[in-house]
Amino acid sequence: MKLREPGICGVDVATGQLIGATNRYVKTLDDLAGLYEDEAAFRDLQRERGDALVYEVTDYRQSVDAGDLIFGVTRMRPGKVGREYFLTRGHIHANADRPEIYYGESGRGVMLLESPEGEVRTVHMSPRTICYVPSFWIHRSVNIGADDLVMTFAYPADAGQDYAIIEETGGMRSRIVDDGSGGWTLVDNASYRGRSAARIERVFRGVV
Repeated sequence: MKLREPGICGVDVATGQLIGATNRYVKTLDDLAGLYEDEAAFRDLQRERGDALVYEVTDYRQSVDAGDLIFGVTRMRPGKVGREYFLTRGHIHANADRPEIYYGESGRGVMLLESPEGEVRTVHMSPRTICYVPSFWIHRSVNIGADDLVMTFAYPADAGQDYAIIEETGGMRSRIVDDGSGGWTLVDNASYRGRSAARIERVFRGVV
């Protein structure tokens, strides 16, 4: 049996980068079209800032084999579309029984989680906090602060990501918005359509 070689990476909190990463991807405003409740405010922001970067991910992966790990750093810029804070696309793992952890490096954020049945949970993220995302939970990161939200993450290498589970229901059940008093609050997503019993069963059978 050929063993993999050990690896080492660094976390540059100031730049929100994984030093020694093997992979990088970015999401810009154009990539996030259709995710926000206020489409007019989104178009105004596009005209003002162009196709600006919203978040980026740098990660380290030796393989996507079962038993291996992928870890990395995500950095999300601060901002709002109307009253709604900048967010990631969100996903459930393609192999939905795989969990994930996030470690807060800098900034303030909220991890928004939703079960296949539509139950909602929130976890506040700040420096030196760890969020455990259990198996079968859809999850999305939201930057509620005035600075970059930087988090380190790790998940099983064969987890994969599935974004369709959010798209097909008109988004997640809840949105995180400015409460008008310097904080945030959870509101219903008026476009949310829910999932059928058959769709939910497919998730728990690992067929997303």
